Formats: sequence, C-alpha cells, structure tokens
Amino acid sequence: MKKTKAPKTNEPSQRQVRVGEEIRHLLADIFMRGDYHAEALKGVSITVTEVDVAPDMRSAIVYVSPLAGALEEKAMVAALNEIDYAFNQQIAKKLAMKFSPRLKFSADNRFDYAEKIERLIQKTHTSSQE
Repeated sequence: MKKTKAPKTNEPSQRQVRVGEEIRHLLADIFMRGDYHAEALKGVSITVTEVDVAPDMRSAIVYVSPLAGALEEKAMVAALNEIDYAFNQQIAKKLAMKFSPRLKFSADNRFDYAEKIERLIQKTHTSSQE
C-alpha cells in the first residue's frame, strides 16, 4: 500500500508558533527591563507584535513597532538589527533549545495596512451613498 503525502500548507507548525510566542515574551521582557545598549533606542517603548520562526528553527523574523510613534520605524529597526547579537545571546540563554533562532527585526506594517484598507472601505461606502 502506497503512502500518500499530506498536502503542504503555508501555515506554521504548532512548534513554530510555540517557539515564536516564547521568543516574543522573552523579547518583551528584555525591552521592558531595558536590557540592551543602543543610544538610538534610549527612552523608546518597543512593542513586539509577532515572531515568525522558520520551519528549520534556525531563523526568526521579529515584527516590532514603536509605541506612540516615538521614533521612526526605519531608524528603530536599523538600531535593533545593529545589536541583534545581544538579543540572540540573551534569548539563547533562556530558550530551552539546542539551537536558538537567529533574530532579524522588521517593522510591523499591519496597522498601517489595516488603516489604508479602512480608508478605502469608507471612501467606497461614502461614494456609493451619493
């Protein structure tokens, strides 16, 4: 009897989601305590919205956004990526895995995208009432 392969999906595995959430919590704790050294990030509150872990668990994209627009997102992401080694070291100490995923920071544009869609819907709704 031949085994059939299950269709591949683009959904992350349960393990990827679990590891991503653990990293998100660890990073949120680091940001809350201020356990990082970057002059460009002094006094900036950073929100970690999501962590996408690669299927091989070797890398992860950390989506961040500044609270209250205190700093331009591009400058914040650049500053975080400059000191990513420090975050990788801190995460590796606390994460119970053989290999810790290498972190890469990226701006979370979902809120901007949602606002753009909302404006388009409102514009369409307003023009259809006329």
